[in-house]
Amino acid sequence: MTDYPEPLQELLKDFSWIDDRRERTEMLIQYADQFERVPQDVAAPPYPEDHRVPACESEAYVWARQREDGTMKFYFAVENPQGLSAMAMAAILDKSLSGLPPEQAIKVNPEIVFQLFGNELSMGKGAGLTSMVNMVQALARQHLD
Repeated sequence: MTDYPEPLQELLKDFSWIDDRRERTEMLIQYADQFERVPQDVAAPPYPEDHRVPACESEAYVWARQREDGTMKFYFAVENPQGLSAMAMAAILDKSLSGLPPEQAIKVNPEIVFQLFGNELSMGKGAGLTSMVNMVQALARQHLD
């Protein structure tokens, strides 16, 4: 975790103090409320399948653009209006990784999903959310090549 970007380290630290499942859920809902849908100038529906997150039940999509200063900006769409977990994960990834160089995004282990959501996460939801982290890593890696 010490290799993670500072914004993500702080966020994981905040979640590490939460033992109560209801409190964790409330905090994740607060992040879901901060979700910003991909702007039209980046992508518009219907979204291309190559940006769709594999195994995500909420039909999430991810894009990345490298800014002139070399930092990344990540964009997300979540097509299922009930996809609060995917929206929360998207908001967390955007807030903690956008504005950083791609090398930082590559360091993030998909296991952060369980640190954020807890170990009682269903197999399906866990697979979709870890795939979202994997996709962010893959897009960041493309910008290093």
